[in-house]
Amino acid sequence: MSDKVAPLRQPPSPADTAALLREVAGLIVEALNLEIAPGDIDPDQPLYGEGLGLDSIDILEIALVVSKQYGVQLRADSEENLRIFGSLRQLVDHITAHRTK
Repeated sequence: MSDKVAPLRQPPSPADTAALLREVAGLIVEALNLEIAPGDIDPDQPLYGEGLGLDSIDILEIALVVSKQYGVQLRADSEENLRIFGSLRQLVDHITAHRTK
């Protein structure tokens, strides 16, 4: 048994969060071949329906990309998906809290 204690994860700085927002927006645009610039995605706009207009298949694509890129496990049957994919900012918050890469 090791006496080493895992360091506490520090909350990300606003600059780190902004960079991750841009990065994830770029992944979404690339994965879905959207005809919108990543910077044009409002971080607080809904991803589903009236916001960015994504559907459940699009969300599955995003979940796969996020899993590969950040090691975040997202399950299709999770009750938290509506919250996680509620907006780009909520997705980034989830990635920040659960990433392994």
